[in-house]
Amino acid sequence: MTAASASPPPARMPRRLVAAVGCFLRGHVVLAVAAVAAAASMALVPPDTAYLGYFDLKTLGSLFCVLAVASALRLMGAFDRAARAIVARFRSPRTCVMALVLTTAALSCVATNDMALIMMLPLAAFTLVRGGLARLLPATFACQSLAANLCGMIVPFGNPQNLYLYSYFDLGLGEFLGTMALPFAVATAGVVVCTWWLAGKGTGRPAEEQSAERDGERGGAAAVGSACRRADASGSRQDSPEAPKSLPLESRPMPLSRRRLALYGALLALTMLAVFRALPMTVAVIAVAASLAWADRRALAAVDWALLATFACFFVFAGNLARVTEVAAWLSPLMADHGLIVSAGASQVISNVPAAVLLSHFTDAWQPLLVGVNIGGAGTLVGSLASLITLQHFTSLPRIFPALRDDPALTTSRFLALFCTLNAAFLAGLLAVCLAV
Repeated sequence: MTAASASPPPARMPRRLVAAVGCFLRGHVVLAVAAVAAAASMALVPPDTAYLGYFDLKTLGSLFCVLAVASALRLMGAFDRAARAIVARFRSPRTCVMALVLTTAALSCVATNDMALIMMLPLAAFTLVRGGLARLLPATFACQSLAANLCGMIVPFGNPQNLYLYSYFDLGLGEFLGTMALPFAVATAGVVVCTWWLAGKGTGRPAEEQSAERDGERGGAAAVGSACRRADASGSRQDSPEAPKSLPLESRPMPLSRRRLALYGALLALTMLAVFRALPMTVAVIAVAASLAWADRRALAAVDWALLATFACFFVFAGNLARVTEVAAWLSPLMADHGLIVSAGASQVISNVPAAVLLSHFTDAWQPLLVGVNIGGAGTLVGSLASLITLQHFTSLPRIFPALRDDPALTTSRFLALFCTLNAAFLAGLLAVCLAV
C-alpha cells in the first residue's frame, strides 16, 4: 500500500475537524461562552502586562486540589459506597428520598455542588426505579439540585464561587461562617421540609399498581431496601441493563484500599489547610499533583480542566471590564446600594460563578456579594450551572430506563415546571429573609 493510498482523503479532514470542534463545544458550552466574552473584552482593553494580575492563582490552586482529591475518592468508589450504605439503611420511600437528598447536601460540602450531583443523581435514579418509585424522580432530582446548590454554601470549598471570594477578599473562616450561617440554616430547613412533603405525596407508583398491593408503603420500603442492597452488593458496577450507563460514572472503581483511602484523606486534609491559609497553596498543589500522578493518574485526567479554564476566562473578562470607566461608574453605585439584590439578580442571568468574579471588582462589601451569589444559585436554570447537570440527567432517564418513556408524570415539561417553581420559591424566600436582617 502506497503512502498516498494510506492517507485519508483530504476532503474528509475538514469535516472531521468540524465534527470534533462541534462535539467539544456541545460538551463545554460555558467554557465557549466565557472564552468569547474574554476575547470580546480584549477589544476594549488590549492585552498588556496588567493581565498577569487578573488571575487569582490561590483560587485556581484551591479548585484544582478540591477537584483532584474528590475525583480520586470518586474513582475509588469511596463516595459511591458511602452513599449506597446510607440510603440502604432507610426503610420507607420517604426516608429513602430524604437520605438521597441529605447525602447530596453533605457531599456538596466536601466535593463541590457539581461533583455531588454527578455522584448522587445516578444513584437516586437506580434506587428509585428499581424500587418501583420512579414517579418520585422529578421531586427527588429537584430537591437534590437545591441541596447541592444551597447547602454547600456554609463552607468555602462547597461552591466554586465561595473558593474565589474567600481567597479574593482574604476572609477568615469565622467571618465566613458567621455571614453564611443564617442563609444556610434557612435553605437547609427549606430543603428538608420540601423533600419530606414532596416524597410523602405518593409512593411513586401508578394508582392501579398501588391498589393491587395492599401493603403499599411497606411494599415500597421493601423494594427500596432490596434495590439498595443489590446496588451495594455489586459495588458501583454498571452491568445491569437498567443501570445508568450513560450517566457520568464512567469507569469501574478501584479496590477500596485502606492505604489509598488514607492517602486521599491526608490530601484532603492538606487541601483544607491550604484553603484556610495554614499552609502555602503551592505546597498543596505540588503534593496533590505528585501523589495522584503516582497513585492514580485517572484522577488527574478526571479533573474538570474545563472549569479551571472557564475561571481563567472569567478572570480576563472581569479584569478588563473593571478597567472600563463607564462600567465601573455604573456597577459600583449599584453594588454599594443594592449589593445583595444585584448579586442574586446577576446570577440569574450569567450564573453565580461569573457574577461573583465580575462583581467582586466593583465593591469592598463582600458580605452581600457572598450571600447574593450563593442564594442566587436558586432561581433560573442558569443561576447555578450545576442545575444544568440535573436537567441533563433527567432528560437521559427515558433512554436509560425505557419503561419510563410512556409515563406522563416523568415528562421534561413537568419536571421543569416543578424545578422552576421550587427554585423561584427558594430564591424569593431567601432574599426576603436576608434583606430583613
